[in-house]
Amino acid sequence: MPTSLAAVADDAATCTRCALAGGRTNVVFGMGDPTSDLMFIGEGPGAEEDKQGLPFVGRSGQLLDRLMAEELGLTRDRVYIANVVKCRPPNNRDPLPDEIAACRPYLEAQLELIAPKVVVTLGKFAGQLLLGSKEGITRLRGHSYPFATGVLVPTVHPAYVLRGGGEPMAQMRADLVRAKQALAEAGSTLVTTAPGTVR
Repeated sequence: MPTSLAAVADDAATCTRCALAGGRTNVVFGMGDPTSDLMFIGEGPGAEEDKQGLPFVGRSGQLLDRLMAEELGLTRDRVYIANVVKCRPPNNRDPLPDEIAACRPYLEAQLELIAPKVVVTLGKFAGQLLLGSKEGITRLRGHSYPFATGVLVPTVHPAYVLRGGGEPMAQMRADLVRAKQALAEAGSTLVTTAPGTVR
């Protein structure tokens, strides 16, 4: 097991394990509190993320920040945010199986070192990968699943919410409430609500 998140990030910064390395501006490793009880995992960086080297900083990230504040009472510096793949797929296409496989050791190291009590996956790829499922996100979401370090809560991707309007927004809000409940039940100091009182 790697000794620190910084060491894993250093390794990822020069990674050439897949073809995505050739088109990146920056490796988007992750950001936030490396000791947090809550970790968000998306699928891959977009244009703005590739430019800044930070996850979820475009319109999707702004929505995630807003819903995190409204439903969890948290800002991004109190959680950890990462992606399945650390380099931007061309034209924001879906990551390919070999790209996901090449990047998986980095994500697994992040999960092992951070050991979050609750993981929220954003979109299909992260949920399917971590649950070992082929089900679509609309079937996976709406439930909490036992996970290596605690509980996994799949939800839709913020980009889907931006395109889809009211129903996906309501789904994502409900899933974040589910994550808050899981944090409370795990005794996390991130939430002050007692178990059973989450709205």
